[in-house]
Amino acid sequence: MFYVQRNTDGQLMRVEAEAYAESTETLPADHPDLQAWFANELMANSLTQLKQIKQLKQLRKSDLEMIRVLDDLIEVLISKGVILVTDLPAPAQAKLMDRSQAREALGGLSHLVGDDEDGLI
Repeated sequence: MFYVQRNTDGQLMRVEAEAYAESTETLPADHPDLQAWFANELMANSLTQLKQIKQLKQLRKSDLEMIRVLDDLIEVLISKGVILVTDLPAPAQAKLMDRSQAREALGGLSHLVGDDEDGLI
């Protein structure tokens, strides 16, 4: 049994497994109104999850782009003498060195903007 509250048009407004003060009736789990309610809830939850997945994908893409921005920023700060590589923790130094070597192997900074892009970052 589920405890339900209906609006003036007879549509379900709230469904709970436990009794609550505003409930107007009880319905068995196989009642068509309850089946429709739970189907709508499932659909709403699925849509919310899909939106969250899309937002996570956008965030991951943005994270990858920000890594390049931060990598370039660190390189500029080092080249201008604002910071030294040795100011950074050893693991950060190792990662920067690995990235620097990989970028040099790919042609350095000259290929940051592709032919289909309008400008720098």
